[in-house]
Amino acid sequence: MRLLIRVDGEISDELGEAFPHLVRRTQRAQTTMVGDLTDQEELQGILNLLHSLGVTVIDVVTIPEE
Repeated sequence: MRLLIRVDGEISDELGEAFPHLVRRTQRAQTTMVGDLTDQEELQGILNLLHSLGVTVIDVVTIPEE
């Protein structure tokens, strides 16, 4: 499952190391992270970690497979 996770604010390099399998891009005080996740449990783990770090998730979008 390929997903895009958009969060409010910039994710620092140090914080980004917590998500090694996601590619980060920062645009206008928002960061998107894109990557392949194995299941809903992995997604929930990422969302829980972001929440515990005080990062606001704006949206999560599934990217259709080509």
